[in-house]
Amino acid sequence: MAGKGPGQERGRGRGRSEGPALPPGRRPSQGSASASRGRGGPGAPGPRRGMASYTKAAQQWATFGRAWYLLDAKMQPPGKIAAATVMRLEGKHKPIYHALNDCGDHVVIINTRHIAFSGNKWEQKVYSSHTGYPGGFKQVTATQLHLKDPTAIVKLTVYRMLPKNLQRRTMMQRLHLFPEDVIPEDIQKNLLQEIPQPRAVPKRLDEYTPEEIAAFPRVWTP
Repeated sequence: MAGKGPGQERGRGRGRSEGPALPPGRRPSQGSASASRGRGGPGAPGPRRGMASYTKAAQQWATFGRAWYLLDAKMQPPGKIAAATVMRLEGKHKPIYHALNDCGDHVVIINTRHIAFSGNKWEQKVYSSHTGYPGGFKQVTATQLHLKDPTAIVKLTVYRMLPKNLQRRTMMQRLHLFPEDVIPEDIQKNLLQEIPQPRAVPKRLDEYTPEEIAAFPRVWTP
């Protein structure tokens, strides 16, 4: 039998390299998906790189982006409003929250003119300030401050509830207060979700229908 020439050996080596041999336990079978992936074989799954990366990118944008939340302050106590607002301003509702990470969102509060206090706090609660000069100490009741600026009480309550550090003023820049339910169009386009009201709004007597009044249980019949 004639021996093989060097040209035949070189010709055989010009083809596709087989690569290192795998152990028998790690060799893919011919019908497996790993063997047919990328070769167009029967049953080969299509490329999913774009779908997976898009989903991860959307999740990343939703986590690291600054969302806009809406909160209706009608008939709500300022303390409850501030507690729900501060959590969004600090970013504590996100999994990436850290005390040194500024990852908070924007909060838009409407109807600050229609907030509510329990008891007689409109006359008993006093807000104090000092100008820093002799005789500059001033005190006003909640009613006087609310009549002068309908957004001042909510703003002060949120400001005092935020952490006392250098990020407090930066967080306050993401707070948007409006005395009524009228919102500028550029802000209204950015709203993503509405924060539920902390307390259920009670209905006035003139807001009940005659059917609801007739169905209300009576203690005694005149």
